[in-house]
Amino acid sequence: MKIENFKNKRITVMGIGLHGGGVGVIKFLASQGANVLATDLRLASELKESLEKLKDLPVEYVLGKHQIEDFTNTDMVIKNPAVPEDSEFLKAARDKKIPIESDIGIFFELCPAPIIGITGTKGKSTTAALLAEILKKKFPQVILAGNIRSSVLEKLTEITKDSIVILELSSWQLADAKEHKISPAVAIATNILADHLNRYKSPEDYVADKKLIYKFQTSKDYLFLNYADPILKDFAAEAKSRVYFFSAAGDELLASELPKLKQEPRLGAYAKGDKIFFGANQEKICTLKDIKLFGLHNLSNILAAVSMAKLYDIANQKIKLALQKFEGLEGRTQLVAEINGVKYINDTTATDPDAAIAAINTIEHQNQSKDDAATKKHIILISGGADKNLDFTQMGNVVSKKCKLAMLLPGTATIKIKKALNSEFPVNRVPNMAKAVSLAAKIAKPGDTVLLSPGCASFGLFRHEFERGEAFNAAVAALKIKN
Repeated sequence: MKIENFKNKRITVMGIGLHGGGVGVIKFLASQGANVLATDLRLASELKESLEKLKDLPVEYVLGKHQIEDFTNTDMVIKNPAVPEDSEFLKAARDKKIPIESDIGIFFELCPAPIIGITGTKGKSTTAALLAEILKKKFPQVILAGNIRSSVLEKLTEITKDSIVILELSSWQLADAKEHKISPAVAIATNILADHLNRYKSPEDYVADKKLIYKFQTSKDYLFLNYADPILKDFAAEAKSRVYFFSAAGDELLASELPKLKQEPRLGAYAKGDKIFFGANQEKICTLKDIKLFGLHNLSNILAAVSMAKLYDIANQKIKLALQKFEGLEGRTQLVAEINGVKYINDTTATDPDAAIAAINTIEHQNQSKDDAATKKHIILISGGADKNLDFTQMGNVVSKKCKLAMLLPGTATIKIKKALNSEFPVNRVPNMAKAVSLAAKIAKPGDTVLLSPGCASFGLFRHEFERGEAFNAAVAALKIKN
């Protein structure tokens, strides 16, 4: 594939979307002289923000529906990752032997620079962003792209053979690119948790797509895996590449016999006591007090990024400086405000129960470090939303044990969460985010935390999880004005 292949070709873009990915694809194709038809099931009113970004481009639109002819009378179809493979429109294109592509697949073919790929159920955005900050301490051309609300294709013109590209990759993106039989030369898998079971027929199908991060690697490539995740150990056994393990439980890692692999496994970064080390020689990187980002789940993300940084021979002092400054990303256990002694934390990207549990455990640990009375509960949880066919039993147990009360937003998952809670646990059903935050503020006492960590998807009440987070931030800002 060559970039000039797109000129004068008629290309159907399936899914404009709201996150910026579809917009980026359309901009790229238009810049290359393609004749673009963009189609989306949403109406123009729903796509207003995206369409505004495309208003000056010569694009044909079919909105509120898809038409079979747009998938059969075309030279190529580029699908949004959210579109399932069994779509009747994609089938129509296949029947006519129309090539179906994705932005990641095209990017893999055209990118002139080495690619670091990062996947996992949770933590990939944080790991990717932190790694970019660390690598920038040494390399001037670090490009961060992928599943971060934009299309990688928009970045192509910035990239040279001397760049380092960091791609955050979802399971859907990896699946869309598998026909290219390319895996990143350097890859990280943060964890594998239950997710997207509304899209996949089984957990095994979800795991199979995650495995694509290393499936096409060679013996010269690198794979970094979280040793604490049992599924990722299976990844290691199958990989042809050089495997490094990182772990937040360094004592366990050092005491264990590493599994026998096709190549000798190596030690990446690990936490031991109050310090972070790298490698079998226990090279000290920094202390845990040097890290600004909080939470055990984030420690694993940090160790993944540190492991990769050492592969690129970043000086320990530069790694330490990056860790001292990195505060994390929007909507990921993000401290929005502290009002009258109450903290308000936005964790809107917790779209599955495991992520919500991680946030609750992190906040509870912080509260207990200040208050020795373990029986006191300080968390007012805002949860609820759309179901992805996930099990909320464990989340219900954790919320019942560790939270003061819960504000539940409308949605199909809300019913399951309510059933999973202890029958005596206090719950308020609220119609919207503004009501949830204002009611939580009235109940909260100094030392409490109001935590938005839904544990489920946002569709139905919000367009996406970031709009949900923005609604939380706006409601908190309204409190600040009142106070």
